[in-house]
Amino acid sequence: MVDINTRISEITLENPLLLASGILGQTADSMKNILESGMGGVVTKSIGLEPREGHSNPTMIETEHGLLNAMGLPNPGIDVFLKELKNLSRESKPIIGSVFAGDKEEFIELSVKMEEGGVDAVELNLSCPHAEGYGAAIGTDPELVKDIVRTVKRNTKVPIFAKLTPFSDIVDVAVAAEEAGSDAIVAINTVQAMAINFETRKPFLGNQVGGYSGPAIKPIGLKCVYDIYQNVDIPIIGCGGITYGRDALEYITAGASALQIGSAIYYRGKDAGALIVEEMKDIMEKEDIKSLVELIGSAQQF
Repeated sequence: MVDINTRISEITLENPLLLASGILGQTADSMKNILESGMGGVVTKSIGLEPREGHSNPTMIETEHGLLNAMGLPNPGIDVFLKELKNLSRESKPIIGSVFAGDKEEFIELSVKMEEGGVDAVELNLSCPHAEGYGAAIGTDPELVKDIVRTVKRNTKVPIFAKLTPFSDIVDVAVAAEEAGSDAIVAINTVQAMAINFETRKPFLGNQVGGYSGPAIKPIGLKCVYDIYQNVDIPIIGCGGITYGRDALEYITAGASALQIGSAIYYRGKDAGALIVEEMKDIMEKEDIKSLVELIGSAQQF
């Protein structure tokens, strides 16, 4: 029997898989279904202060090697979302509240409200690639990230996770987040990309530019996790193209202590988490690896 539980700051996970933000994380029912499907915990959809409709259709297409989306951070606003959290009967598995904002004052207000709503941690979305004025527009500046994380930490008690974009010197931003008191780094968000319809001579997405996810970005995510691990002491949550158990274990050896999956649910259904966990266990048993923790960063020796 192998042990695949892990720990991120004050949070213990029975397995390292978390639902990534943006996938089935907006209603109490959807989050409950995911928690019951074998996932170790959930990250909510990114929530802002006010309701937001997002970008016009089409907002997502499948390409040869992944998914391209430009949802535009649609959400009901924090006050409505807190009612969903209230309706979510407290589970033993962790719930992490994701928030996005245009400045540090908004991040503080949202984080405090999420904490009051009962989440186990708050994830700061500093990396959305397709919402102007939010996300990546903020998360590419180490000093701005440091200021946001520091002020949020001063006003909250739950662990704070900084979710970063691969488009910047991600190591510098990760170090800045750690120096400001971030309890973990989430790497990476989707990669800015586009697809063009040759027949119409127009981009497929209504927003033209979107975020690319799925198997194609796994090598990018692995490199980011590998590099960040060498430069910070706080845990890393790996994300990007994790579809099978072997993908998950590769991220762990690169330095991740936990993982987030999103596109895998599109490819493998809502039970993707349970499938990946079983595949991880099978590989570990064949390799005579007793504990997931002993694998963390094991590829760093070379």
